[in-house]
This record gives sequence, structure tokens and C-alpha cells, in this order.
Amino acid sequence: MRLYNKYLLPKVVDWACRQKPNRKQREKIIPLAHGNVLEIGIGSGLNLPFYDAENVKHLTAIDPSVEIWNQNKFDIKKLPFEFSFIKAFADDIPVDNNSFDYVVVTYTLCTIPDASMAFNEIRRVIKPNGRLLFCEHGKAPDKSVQNWQNYINPIWKRLGGGCTLNKDIPAIIKTNGFKIHKMETMYIPGWKPASFNYWGSAGT
Repeated sequence: MRLYNKYLLPKVVDWACRQKPNRKQREKIIPLAHGNVLEIGIGSGLNLPFYDAENVKHLTAIDPSVEIWNQNKFDIKKLPFEFSFIKAFADDIPVDNNSFDYVVVTYTLCTIPDASMAFNEIRRVIKPNGRLLFCEHGKAPDKSVQNWQNYINPIWKRLGGGCTLNKDIPAIIKTNGFKIHKMETMYIPGWKPASFNYWGSAGT
């Protein structure tokens, strides 16, 4: 599994995240970010084209996988805003308190093993009036799909680098110090156990 996780998994994850339905979801959320922004789990930078250059001053991006980040196809020097990449996990973000106007998470919460520790850090680094923008797949509303999610999840999690199919995204956000201001949900095109999406914004 070590060789799989280092060499094959980054390519599989990047391919899956590049699919058109996921791209359309990113387009709904990313342009809303303003000011100093933190993106948690940038992967290979698939959100970069959707940030509004007129609104973003500086983007700080973290990801624990340099292998996935190295697959990015963007000339970072040509980005229309300041940018920095840090190799880091969501539960230990190496930045100062109250640093960010917006924190962005897209298709990332599914892989974070301890959401409470990650949200402790998010609350620490976000400004008092800051906003969390999220777009995630998770627990489906239909019992039959839920049953498949629960059944498949152990092997899926192992092969998918920790990706969990059945996380209750709204519950995770609301039980970790945030109030959801706006949220939409739907099945996006694709394999149903992995295609029920939640997206919106929240604040502390």
C-alpha cells in the first residue's frame, strides 16, 4: 500500500477530482472568496482558475501530499494574486491566529480523520467575521444509497486515501463551532454513493 499511496493514488485522486461535475461545483463556491484566503487540501490546484482575481489578495494553500500538489498544471508565478503553498495537515496549520477572511474546503473533509481537531484550527486562524466556504460529498438522503455507502466505505476508505463516503457534512460543520448561513444539496452526475454534494457558506 505504501507504493500505491505514493505513486498511484495521487493520480487516481487527481483524475477523479478533475471530472466535469466536480468542476461545476467548484465554480459555484470558489469565486465567493475574498481577501486573505486559506484553502485546506488544495490537491493539484483545481480550484485556482475559479478564484476572483479582483477579490482575492492572498491565497495560502495547504496540503499534506506534495505528490498530488506536484501534479498541478499552473504557472504559479502568473497567478493574479499572491500565493503560497505549505505542506501541512488541517489539524496543525502553521499560521497565526485570525489570519484569514475566508477558509475554503472542497472535497477535503471526507479525508480528514479528526474533524474536531481540524475545526479547532480553522476557528483559530479565521477572523472573527470570517467565512467558511465548503463543497463536499457525503451522506446521501436516500436509505438505499446510505446502505451502499456504509457497506462499501471500509474498502473505499482504504483504497481512496482515507476518503469516507458517509460523513454527515452539515453535522460536522455545526457541531464544530460554525453556523451554516446558506447550503444547497443534490446528487451530481456520477456514482451515487460518492455523488451527493453539500455546498454553501458558514460563519462562527
